[in-house]
Amino acid sequence: MSYQGSDEYDYLFKIVLIGDSAVGKTNLLSRFVQNEFSLETKATLGVEFACKTVVADNKTIKVQVWDTAGQERYKAITSAYYRGAVGALLVYDITRMNSFENVSKWLSELQDHTSQELVVMLIGNKSDLHNLRAVSREEAEIFAKENGLFFMETSALNNKNVEGAFNDLISSIYHVLKKKSVEEYGDSYLNKMNSLGVDYKLKVNSRKDENQYNKNDDSKCC
Repeated sequence: MSYQGSDEYDYLFKIVLIGDSAVGKTNLLSRFVQNEFSLETKATLGVEFACKTVVADNKTIKVQVWDTAGQERYKAITSAYYRGAVGALLVYDITRMNSFENVSKWLSELQDHTSQELVVMLIGNKSDLHNLRAVSREEAEIFAKENGLFFMETSALNNKNVEGAFNDLISSIYHVLKKKSVEEYGDSYLNKMNSLGVDYKLKVNSRKDENQYNKNDDSKCC
């Protein structure tokens, strides 16, 4: 999977980061988009987002990653931003058992506000603090398997598996949407239309949707 800065794209994927406060969602976002990490990251207030353009399977995909506040008092605000999401990183801190225990609550909220096609990856962040581990990899893997989630442990600090987690999620989203397009139109019909220069694909988010997001949010990153 490669990256580019062009504003031209075939797909626009909206991905949300959810989980308790202080599990490292903002640093995962900044590490993926800008390859930066801050030890002094403040708690996210409301919602922030950033963009990155990637190329997968010869398709240009613009990814909007939304960083939602983990504080309970912002729950009503962030739920409105689940609309249109096609993927999610559900993040917990491997050194805080309560952040893992709350994963079920976040997953339930996510399912209440999104479609069944949503692709979710469970992320055990701060794997660099293995000496302080409170959540075993095995119990996280069991939870992920029982709930149909992908799973990976990451370290935003050491940049371990961060890009891999996002890339795997983006690739999975693409293949889910591609499969649904085939189911809706038929493989032979799609191939025929594509040979004529007509690219049939499931509508994810349009430029109109993107402009609406930018209008309703102070973030002007993309």
